[in-house]
Amino acid sequence: MSKHIAIYVRVSSKTQDHRSQLPDLERWADSQDEPIKWYKDKASGKTMNRPGWNELESNIRSGKVSQVVVWRLDRLGRTASGLTSLFDELQIRKVNLVSIKDGLDLSTAAGRLMANVLASVAQYDNEVRSERQAAGIAKAKAQGKKWGGSKKGTRTKVTDDRIEIIRHMKEKGKPITAIAKAVGLSRPTIYGVLEQF
Repeated sequence: MSKHIAIYVRVSSKTQDHRSQLPDLERWADSQDEPIKWYKDKASGKTMNRPGWNELESNIRSGKVSQVVVWRLDRLGRTASGLTSLFDELQIRKVNLVSIKDGLDLSTAAGRLMANVLASVAQYDNEVRSERQAAGIAKAKAQGKKWGGSKKGTRTKVTDDRIEIIRHMKEKGKPITAIAKAVGLSRPTIYGVLEQF
């Protein structure tokens, strides 16, 4: 049976697109000799139950996949238990995992150690974000603040892709005003995002 490399791409919501992940993945794919199949999802990383992922998992279990490639490990999921059980299953089935941005390769001992550390970090980030949101909401309610006021559909969210762009632009030394304009968010929001890193 011929095997293929599975490239998995996920964004968290239907309003996001895969464009920020594709250039790196396409460059990586161009350097491979083995056949490649792309799997894509627009779904939360809090669950492993997603259409694209379910198809990929089925192909892994039927022995059709030689390795799984992602842009960053958090594209697979955001729970440590989900990711570590996935790492174990991939190793048992002799399927390698490559994460381009994390510089991760499960075929090495260092890569396996790093994968488990990153899985724990992904879960920690998720829990801290949830705690921060809950604390912020509680504080705002205690101060009598209410939500709303803008027209329906005009609220801009700080998505994973926007966070990546903010971090990248900041690393390149771009001013906060330019970053805010590029991602369509306010300067205080940009400062808030950068404080998390």
